[in-house]
Amino acid sequence: MSLTYSVDMVEGEERERLAQEELVREKVDQEGNRWRKVYFGGGAHFRNWLEQCRELGEVEVEEVDSKGFKCFEESGEKLYRIWMKESSQ
Repeated sequence: MSLTYSVDMVEGEERERLAQEELVREKVDQEGNRWRKVYFGGGAHFRNWLEQCRELGEVEVEEVDSKGFKCFEESGEKLYRIWMKESSQ
């Protein structure tokens, strides 16, 4: 997983939001498929990660509320999670 900036660079609400985001690691969809979060962020890094992940398997993109992330709120840039479907073997 990648964050677009270092945890050492943030304070207060952003630090709390990042800590909460670290707890989001996997999910199960309505069909019982398991998904693992492989990226959290935005901008050019997001686009690069998405392109690479698509080469490796099935992906799902989820837009995340940017409230509490000052740089995303101020720029109006969107914030995303990239999920990769875990293969059932």
